[in-house]
Amino acid sequence: MARYEDRNYNSTDGLRLHYRDYAGGDPDQPPILCLPGLTRNARDFEPVAERFAGEWRVLALDFRGRGGSAPDPDPSRYMPATYARDVIKLLDQLGIADAVFIGTSLGGLVTMLIAAMENERIAGALLNDIGPEVSPEGIERIRTYVGKPVTWGSFAEAGTAMMSRMGDVYPRWGAEEWERFARRCCREEGAHVVYDYDMRIAEPFAEANDATQPNLWPWLDHLKGRPVTILRGASSDLFSAETADRMLRELGDNAELVTIEDVGHAPSFDEPESIAAVERLLARVGR
Repeated sequence: MARYEDRNYNSTDGLRLHYRDYAGGDPDQPPILCLPGLTRNARDFEPVAERFAGEWRVLALDFRGRGGSAPDPDPSRYMPATYARDVIKLLDQLGIADAVFIGTSLGGLVTMLIAAMENERIAGALLNDIGPEVSPEGIERIRTYVGKPVTWGSFAEAGTAMMSRMGDVYPRWGAEEWERFARRCCREEGAHVVYDYDMRIAEPFAEANDATQPNLWPWLDHLKGRPVTILRGASSDLFSAETADRMLRELGDNAELVTIEDVGHAPSFDEPESIAAVERLLARVGR
């Protein structure tokens, strides 16, 4: 595994937030900044760090309430606007003018929002299985598990349970890959293994998706002119092929659409095709 340092910083409202800092690369080039999905954390980006750390500085953030970041005492703040402010605070504290954003699902929404807030922060972006529109089928599937605590006796047991529930998302995986997935998603708590996030993130998620959905296409406009990769799992139930195609048309010549076969929501970066897409994005940023 690529070497990193665990670092912490304080949000504007005083929460202690965690990120992994994989040092290296040319200090004059922007770092890679990795933003995870709703229930996930910095460990999701271990394959990205394994490939690029050393050549590039890689920062992988735990959103508040996930991984090593403190839970928010007010769960209503578990919203993209809050996460965007947290990311901007980190960049400011580190003196980073811009970065290559890699955002999975929720992390991609936060990337688009930051582009709308502070466009100059985006040196390039990879939006992993997310766009300005999401499919109701995917939202309903997420509702079935988010915020519902489960305990297992070991990571192997957790991986087996996850394979049973969502084996169609990664049909090529065996027991070893599912245990690795469980170690990224979960933590040990005493004698048990549990999901590594604050269960109260489900509250604003449910409220937001019960309401009329806002038009987020204007957010995408702020990525025009930047190198952008749209990454999609071919069997994703959250991010439709139609939405991905429209994004590609609207972003124009600076965008690339990459579809990963035999993967649902979302590509995990364990796929060689996903890493190759990141390589091409970084080459375009470099140019």
